[in-house]
Amino acid sequence: MKTADLFDGRTFLSKVDGGKTVNKYSAKKAVFIQGDSSDSIFYIEKGKVKLAVVSRRGKEAVVAILGPGDFLGEECLAGQKQRISTATALSECTIARIDKASAIRALREDPAFSEVFLAYILERNIRTQEDLVDQLFNSSEKRLARVLLMLAHYGKETQPDLVIGKISQETLAEMVGTTRSRVNYFMNKFRKLGFIKYNGTLEVNRSLLNVVLYD
Repeated sequence: MKTADLFDGRTFLSKVDGGKTVNKYSAKKAVFIQGDSSDSIFYIEKGKVKLAVVSRRGKEAVVAILGPGDFLGEECLAGQKQRISTATALSECTIARIDKASAIRALREDPAFSEVFLAYILERNIRTQEDLVDQLFNSSEKRLARVLLMLAHYGKETQPDLVIGKISQETLAEMVGTTRSRVNYFMNKFRKLGFIKYNGTLEVNRSLLNVVLYD
């Protein structure tokens, strides 16, 4: 079972004594910006958030799309002074902000939460390594299929999301590491094969797994 299935965010948030706020974000609103002071962690209760890094030359790379049950900004707990990425709401979001001191206190005082949080960090690290392997060895078609399946939460214990919602081809291209025209080509191909339904919102069929599993 995945960490997000084990972790009850509302129960944890009710245990945090002070240093906590819950805010709503509209689509395209920044949660935090690369270079900001890293002084808190965030917990996504509702919605999807894009995590991206911008190079000195201004090139943006999307490193993750996170959703309900995911944390943001946890690197501050390891002593990171500044945000190393920008978090932007992709849809209407409800996100809890917990300041660093309160988060550390909760980790120390609640062993059960500490265990789940550590499992979450390890799970994210594994996912990052899988993404790197994917970038190095798989074709852009397979990478796109994998990204779509991840957005639909295929492979998790919970029921997959049939409809992902609105996500631009530009964002998908940034995540896959290819051009928008290539993403458009493969999206049309997947739609013709019945793997997806794509008309503003995006519906992913389990049969898309065939693109990832077979050459």
